[in-house]
Amino acid sequence: MAVSTPICDLGWKAPAFSLPGTDGRTWTLEDVRGPKGTLIMFICNHCPYVIAVRDRIIRDARDLQTLGIGVAAISSNDAAAYPDDSFENMQRLAQELALPFPYLYDEDQSVATAYDAVCTPDFFGFDAELGLQYRGRLDASRKEAGPPDLRRDLYEAMKQVAETGQGPTEQIPSMGCSIKWKDAA
Repeated sequence: MAVSTPICDLGWKAPAFSLPGTDGRTWTLEDVRGPKGTLIMFICNHCPYVIAVRDRIIRDARDLQTLGIGVAAISSNDAAAYPDDSFENMQRLAQELALPFPYLYDEDQSVATAYDAVCTPDFFGFDAELGLQYRGRLDASRKEAGPPDLRRDLYEAMKQVAETGQGPTEQIPSMGCSIKWKDAA
């Protein structure tokens, strides 16, 4: 079932984290923070919405990094129920795709809870002071990638954040698979 993100709560502060990366390092919010802003993406290996736009996520991350935007991706899905999203499979995928950003594992789902992440992909675009400025979609793609000339909503929004410190007032929610939460014990 497709889930959409809520409206952007402008200025909301990014919660700190410390998570293991597929590169063997432990990463914190301060480690990934960029001088002009920070993009935190909740993604996973198996979601068709993510798979459809992985190449665009990588392209936009690279382009945003050149603008001074720090980028990281976090997978918070229950790997016991969704083995494709295990840390080992995350490591394999990160290497296979040569991800240009840290791919982090939120095994206990505390970071997804702190960010109130609801779907994959879910994009959180912060300004240089780590205030939320964008919580919208990558582009108009759905379960299938849209045409190559689609407006790059995420890139344009974060470019604006890098240049002005503020995101767009009009934002279209991201849509994707729900975060796969662990059953409460």
